[in-house]
Amino acid sequence: MILTRRRPFRLDADRIVLRLPMHSDFAAWTSLRAESRAFLAPWEPAWSPDHLSRKSFTNRVYWAARSSKAGTGLPLFLVRRDGVLLGAITLDNIRRGPAQSATIGYWIGQAHARQGFMREAIGALVHHAFTSLDLSRIEAACLPENNASRGVLEKCGFKYEGVAQSYLEIDGRWRNHVLFSNLRSDRRGKTEIR
Repeated sequence: MILTRRRPFRLDADRIVLRLPMHSDFAAWTSLRAESRAFLAPWEPAWSPDHLSRKSFTNRVYWAARSSKAGTGLPLFLVRRDGVLLGAITLDNIRRGPAQSATIGYWIGQAHARQGFMREAIGALVHHAFTSLDLSRIEAACLPENNASRGVLEKCGFKYEGVAQSYLEIDGRWRNHVLFSNLRSDRRGKTEIR
């Protein structure tokens, strides 16, 4: 019997690669998160005191590998083709059975924002979710005032569904979020012609 190693998960898009985080990403990840802290803080849950530590990052790498292997999530890094780390995107809470759905979350470093990288990443991951994972619904949520996030979701085919009250704790306060979804066979607003 010949044992073969499974190739690590990877999605290729035009300018970027989506892949699982690796231990060797620690310095780039820590640097990007630290440089972008003020840019990210208004939109994210509060960082723990050890958020940028080697131990915290190691736990993140192991969690990503376990989630991917178990089929419950795909926590991926966005890496430009020249090797520069841009941010991260996660397809999480993958639910099978009658739901066939998941949630998507993402962040991008301040220096790389508004250059179309996240739009490319969301498009590639949603396509993979619908075609390879056979999911039917992808959900996303963001703060109502996060116009950049709302805009990228809409450009990627997500549609507004409503408001979730006290959805996440951001900066010490439970905050409402606007909900969006992308459906594999989106019939919203369309009528059947007979």
